[in-house]
Amino acid sequence: MTDPLETPAAPSGAAAVFGERLPIATAFVAILADTGVSHGLIGPREVPRLWDRHVLNCAVVEDAFPSGAMVIDVGSGAGLPGLALAIARSDLDVHLVEPMLRRTKWLSETVSALHLDSVTVHRGRAEEFAGVLSAPWVTARAVARLDKLARWCVPLLGDEGTLVAMKGRTAADELAQDRPALTTLGLLDATVTEHGGAVLEEPVLSVDLVFCPRGGTAHRPHASRRVRKAR
Repeated sequence: MTDPLETPAAPSGAAAVFGERLPIATAFVAILADTGVSHGLIGPREVPRLWDRHVLNCAVVEDAFPSGAMVIDVGSGAGLPGLALAIARSDLDVHLVEPMLRRTKWLSETVSALHLDSVTVHRGRAEEFAGVLSAPWVTARAVARLDKLARWCVPLLGDEGTLVAMKGRTAADELAQDRPALTTLGLLDATVTEHGGAVLEEPVLSVDLVFCPRGGTAHRPHASRRVRKAR
């Protein structure tokens, strides 16, 4: 196991994102630096960057979701972004979907250790939950290209549901390249959104895709949350 002393200290921006739940976020980072490494979920070289590159990087996307939203995290792995979102936003109903047994066991143990009652862990591939699990919001981080990710996630979206796909600097280019395939899947409304510009050196980008299976333009009563830059 990684020596707990190697766990990095919380950066100044963490308090602005996690508020009074910062101690829970700190405990999560400590778990990632310990059993997250020993279970092969986090590489040892990532430990010094756990806050900025992973936990805080994921948590800033919380501004994509309205109050009380149900959110499915596809391919949750080490709980990124799902657990980071659940810590930052106690009002969210978060569902972690992960196919690997050892990862789901680790996720369940971590959820229990952090007392995150708003989180449910599901073992299986996203496509196996079609018709079983559905939500207005689905998210994923570094799982696959947009076209492939969308094929997995669309069956989990309700009408006018939104896929919030965390992407890197090439988000706009990937969206442009995959737009025809996304349109075929019923993802007609797309926006690239910045998050965390006030607390991260480089803002996080998400591609937000609205599912509108019957054609036309989806009605978005909370659209203003999507086009603004994050706090």
